[in-house]
Amino acid sequence: MQPFVFPRRPDSGDNAVPDQPTDSIMTDASHHANHSHNVDPAEISKFEKLAARWWDPNSEFKPLHDINPLRLDYIDRTAGLAGKEVLDVGCGGGILSESMARRGAKVTGIDLGTTPLQVAELHTLETGVEVTYRRIAVEALAAERPASFDTVTCMEMLEHVPDPGSVIAACARLVRPGGYVFFSTLNRNLKSYGLAIIGAEYILGMLPRGTHDFARFIRPAELSAWSRAAGLRTLDLTGMTYNPLTRTYKLNKRDLDVNYLATSRREVDAE
Repeated sequence: MQPFVFPRRPDSGDNAVPDQPTDSIMTDASHHANHSHNVDPAEISKFEKLAARWWDPNSEFKPLHDINPLRLDYIDRTAGLAGKEVLDVGCGGGILSESMARRGAKVTGIDLGTTPLQVAELHTLETGVEVTYRRIAVEALAAERPASFDTVTCMEMLEHVPDPGSVIAACARLVRPGGYVFFSTLNRNLKSYGLAIIGAEYILGMLPRGTHDFARFIRPAELSAWSRAAGLRTLDLTGMTYNPLTRTYKLNKRDLDVNYLATSRREVDAE
């Protein structure tokens, strides 16, 4: 019997730190093209096909609807969203973007999927919630508007891009010194493979099969290393756990094994 071997991320070793990025719906086609190295067309296509059901709480996006109150409160407790200028990176159909705007934030949501952004904009027309959406790569926006946001969120995205370190570095450039950056992603271990892929995708059917690539899951140490390299200080790591019997999620600081949230802050003297 062959031992289980954890695959490494295809872009780095466990302790490697990636290179820093170089120096509407509003669509920024040239910016998108310039940063196409950090786009996986298969990932974009995957969510484009599902986008029409983004706001259906009983669709494939039910897990996002279910965890949104937890992640919204987690962000708001630390950052204090009211009156803040907030960027939501990888906003998709706008579930988190809209909820942050309802808390009083001035929100900009960016994504590279055209259809999810169209769905997001249509939903704002239905609800009257003000959110600005742009189709632009986060690296391009960082070059265009460095240090422009009080808070940056990047939730459930890092595990879907070829170079998460580049995204983290761009988020760090976009937030003002002293501002907060929030990430959420999936840990890479045997338990997360069993629960997030085998359990959620194949047994419980909570997510479409193929939603996640285990090799792209990110260990907390890797996330922290990329964050440090970008001038961010990790302040908190908190897990999100799921109870299949009650079908509910909760935050748990002692369990980072599968889904987890991270709070980081840009150092005041970071350039």
